[in-house]
Amino acid sequence: MEVTTTTLKRCDLVKAKGRIDSETATAFSDAIQKVLGQERFHIVLDFSNVDFISSAGLRVLIATQKTCRRFNRGEIVLSNLKPKILSSLDLAGFTSLFKIYDDNIAAIGSF
Repeated sequence: MEVTTTTLKRCDLVKAKGRIDSETATAFSDAIQKVLGQERFHIVLDFSNVDFISSAGLRVLIATQKTCRRFNRGEIVLSNLKPKILSSLDLAGFTSLFKIYDDNIAAIGSF
């Protein structure tokens, strides 16, 4: 799995590529923690190149959302979800916890 981060004016864009599972969830979390460590709490997660997300990846999403929303500092939003990933989030009951956008422009514009 590869993770790239782009710092924008109002938010940070984090793009993941590959599978987010028990082996790669730590690297995914570390990349997000670097952004949070810079006191930046408005994050767009681009899932256009993510093929699979496991429960370990879902835990990273929840932990990051909790951190961002603490003290009303910000939030993470999701973009470019493939139907399979969206189905996994829906099955876990996570679609109500995140704002989900069809593309990065709409997601970035939400901040």
